[in-house]
Amino acid sequence: MIGHDCPVNPQSLDRANAFLAAVAARTEVGGVLTGTPADIGHELAFPDALSTARAVRALIARRRLEAAQGSYRLLDARPVDAGEREVLGRRPRKPRDSTRAPGRAAGTSSSSSTPMYSDVGRAAVDRLVELGREVAALRASLRAAREEARASREARVGAEQRAEALGAKVRELEARAEMAEANLRTLLASVRGREGQRDAPVGDSEMEAILGVLKGGDDAEEEVAASPGAD
Repeated sequence: MIGHDCPVNPQSLDRANAFLAAVAARTEVGGVLTGTPADIGHELAFPDALSTARAVRALIARRRLEAAQGSYRLLDARPVDAGEREVLGRRPRKPRDSTRAPGRAAGTSSSSSTPMYSDVGRAAVDRLVELGREVAALRASLRAAREEARASREARVGAEQRAEALGAKVRELEARAEMAEANLRTLLASVRGREGQRDAPVGDSEMEAILGVLKGGDDAEEEVAASPGAD
């Protein structure tokens, strides 16, 4: 292990110690953290994920945490001092190759023209939102069309029932009119067919019988049959 003198600024030191205290409150020394650093950073109201990552890196460099089982193991719960050095050294950066700079620049320019995954994902999400809106509009139109069809069907059924009732009433009235006409013809034929009384005036009883037939009552037929002129 290589020691490095990399002091921590006060704000980063406070965040690292706060993060360490939160981890110590969740697990014992030697135990593995059950939650995620992002959850702890959210609870501590860190401004962004980068601040949380810097706090974790500072604690790992000073042997307070270590990566284990996809999470982090608490090695030491002592707060980090302001002048404490890093125990774990960083990998030295490779020097830049000036001869490859043009190729890198070309690669950068070509990659800038190529769509990124974030752009593709954003476009896909926007398209999904638009499709969701279109589907919602189509469902609303379909619901309204179903309501209109149901109302039209109910109106048609009601009109058919009323037409059927009116047709039955008309047939009944026609039958009664035909019956009344037949009775009237029979009555007139019986009156005119009397011998020696063709020119005689119609009597009151016969007139009442004729009027009763014209009214179409059942009692009129009985009166016509019981009238003196009916044979």
